Amino acid sequence: MKGNPLRGASYLLRGLQMLPDPSIRHFVIIPLLVNILLFGGAIWLLISEFEVWVDYLINQMLPDWDWLEFLRYLLWPLLALVVLVIVYYSFTLVANFIAAPFNGFLSEKVERQLRGEVSADEGWGELLAMIPRTLQRELAKLAYYLPRVLLLLVLTFVPVVGLVSPLLWFLFGAWMMSIQYCDYPMDNNKVSFGQMKQLLKSERLTAVGFGGLVQVGMMIPLLNLVLMPAAVVGATLYWVEEHAPVVGGGTQIRPAR
Repeated sequence: MKGNPLRGASYLLRGLQMLPDPSIRHFVIIPLLVNILLFGGAIWLLISEFEVWVDYLINQMLPDWDWLEFLRYLLWPLLALVVLVIVYYSFTLVANFIAAPFNGFLSEKVERQLRGEVSADEGWGELLAMIPRTLQRELAKLAYYLPRVLLLLVLTFVPVVGLVSPLLWFLFGAWMMSIQYCDYPMDNNKVSFGQMKQLLKSERLTAVGFGGLVQVGMMIPLLNLVLMPAAVVGATLYWVEEHAPVVGGGTQIRPAR
């Protein structure tokens, strides 16, 4: 596989550094609020219902026989991980779907700044015009995501394969985070969903490095609240410097080494 995971991860770090920039700061506010509200809801739900859900799954899987009680202790950590993964990915999907038009808007403003383009700010009219297109792309990502996540859920309970399922979940999550956020600048530049996947696959290690760090950051309290807009900015940097010249998106801009 081609690419450099460290270079991919660096785009997220640079995205974080750009968030306080006055020229884009006000475009960051709504994605930031969406992330805070939904991740706050996810944390509250986990605190209040986590043990109930895990015990329910165990009771569904095990008959009420005393001699099988030892299996409860073996299954608890695995099912706890499954519950965490389901809640994490569910809330991430909802957050990205709600914030999609605002993320696309933020990506467009960042790209214009990177290219030194000055244009009239169309404000809410421009944002409203983006909503149908960005939501359609979110549905395309959902159609790509759901069959694969269901397959992974099944594999988690397969003997032997289940032992490496945490690694498979991480790699899949890293790939999906890359698709999720790199799609905003590519969609703005009329790159089809299929072409976007091919571009990321051409430098898969770079894509996984970017998405992997996004995924890790999403699991760190407080940091995860600003990760969505940072990932959008980082993905836009990634597009402009890595892929835009390949599809005729303009002059390549290379970061200082």
